[in-house]
Amino acid sequence: MSAATASFVLFAHGSRVESANDSVRSLASRMAAACGHAVEPAFLELGTPDLSAAVAHLKAMGGDRIIVIPYFLTLGTHLQRDLPRLASEAAREHPDLTIEVLPPLDGHPALLQALLETANTALQATRDAV
Repeated sequence: MSAATASFVLFAHGSRVESANDSVRSLASRMAAACGHAVEPAFLELGTPDLSAAVAHLKAMGGDRIIVIPYFLTLGTHLQRDLPRLASEAAREHPDLTIEVLPPLDGHPALLQALLETANTALQATRDAV
């Protein structure tokens, strides 16, 4: 039996501001280059592709294990209700795929580090301005 071909979906809310959606698409592209696996962006609303289209695209590329990474900070309504429903629908559409949804970014140690670096940059900018 061969190992599953893992692919990732970077799942974001989506925005009316297209540059925000482009930022998620760019991050997915950079992630793919860094990890060596296919990574597709997907949006809950206000952006394309949606989760169903992203999963179908990854399947067409040969993926048989789809790991959905929520690009959300905390476990709110969209991650408690909407994403599980959409993932279940995608699994029904593609019963030959394994679809796994990971938790939000909250609690990840790198999140605290990113916040501290942002705060330190702001403090340094204040010092430099004086």
